[in-house]
Amino acid sequence: MNPRDTIAIFDGCNTQPVVNELVCGTIVSYTTRCPDKSGANEDAIGIVGYEDGRTVIIIADGFGGQPAGDQASQLAVESIIASISQNVESIVELREGILNGFEEANRAVIGLGVGAATTLAVVEIDSGTVRPYHVGDSEIIIVGQRGKLKLQTVSHSPVGYGVEAGLIDRDDAMHHEERNIVSNMVGSPDMHIDIGPRISLRPLDTLLMATDGIFDNLAIEEVVELIRKGNPVVACGRLVDACAARMASPQPHSPHKPDDIAAIMFRLA
Repeated sequence: MNPRDTIAIFDGCNTQPVVNELVCGTIVSYTTRCPDKSGANEDAIGIVGYEDGRTVIIIADGFGGQPAGDQASQLAVESIIASISQNVESIVELREGILNGFEEANRAVIGLGVGAATTLAVVEIDSGTVRPYHVGDSEIIIVGQRGKLKLQTVSHSPVGYGVEAGLIDRDDAMHHEERNIVSNMVGSPDMHIDIGPRISLRPLDTLLMATDGIFDNLAIEEVVELIRKGNPVVACGRLVDACAARMASPQPHSPHKPDDIAAIMFRLA
């Protein structure tokens, strides 16, 4: 089955979130470059929807400290789209397509030959269930309407692993001097793919996947409160506005890290 809808956004500079009503539900996406940045936005977004409602959403964040970050993130998104846009008739084939896409992305980024790298996060949506896949520190969360955090992926970084193991407090992690170090990336011979469990969504649950431009400026509790209720377009607007305000005007004891932003929110139809 060929995709019905395919959307890819590279070097985006949005002023408002973009809404896509697909068979599976409402998808709201947003990406823009770092404030006062003249170069390319190194975050990239992809959305692929099938007629039967199966959907794949993709986010990549090219490493700004290494060359060709924007090319790396674009290659990553394009590799997933190309891999799953062949004739996919079953959920098993879709999962295989996603995993093959990660491998193709890794080969393509390494093939640039300049030391480029990127994060890559993918969510497979099927019949009201989701499954996350990720490499790097772009995060995927699922939040209930009352604020219950039903899923949060672990950032592939020393600080992320330290938080998961209970060795680093979440508040301390927001200000940790090694927070920007990523230990698993697309563009590395040692890349490994973290595959999460399949999770059933309730009608008012919100799925969010976003790059570290969001999660380095807003604590997880702030993110949850901003997205957990209300119209998804309005909720996404609240999220990006709060992040932009934090980047523009640092406050004492609050995180502050100007960066490119990419976010995708999903709610069931």
